[in-house]
Amino acid sequence: MGSWLEGPPQLNTQQWPGQRLGRPERGPGSIARFPRRVGAIIIDWALAMLVSWWLFDSAALATLLLFCLGQIITVGFTGHSIGHRALGMQVQSMDGTAIKPLTGLVRSVLLCLVIPALIADADQRGLHDRAGGSVLVSIR
Repeated sequence: MGSWLEGPPQLNTQQWPGQRLGRPERGPGSIARFPRRVGAIIIDWALAMLVSWWLFDSAALATLLLFCLGQIITVGFTGHSIGHRALGMQVQSMDGTAIKPLTGLVRSVLLCLVIPALIADADQRGLHDRAGGSVLVSIR
């Protein structure tokens, strides 16, 4: 038992994101870092905008729905979107196996709400990943 004299408890003693999850610091299986995550979402959003522009004359709601549908299908069945794949990332369950389609659905819908993706823990897992029990990792 600690004392108030010892000061506040150390909440985050890990040296890199994913250490407490048993993930390596770098390389395959490590937590995908923020710049690559942003790059992947920009790629996926740009593709959704192109398809929306081609099919619906660039309606904002159509872009969001196409983005969400693309995330549900690609992440739910392959573990990565086109942007993830292009930048060497994959969504995995916490034990390192492929996620289930239902997890991909939950994760994708929460991602489209934006706020859950912005609230992250020390392992850089947003609420959308924590709700589905998933983690975005580097595969190269």
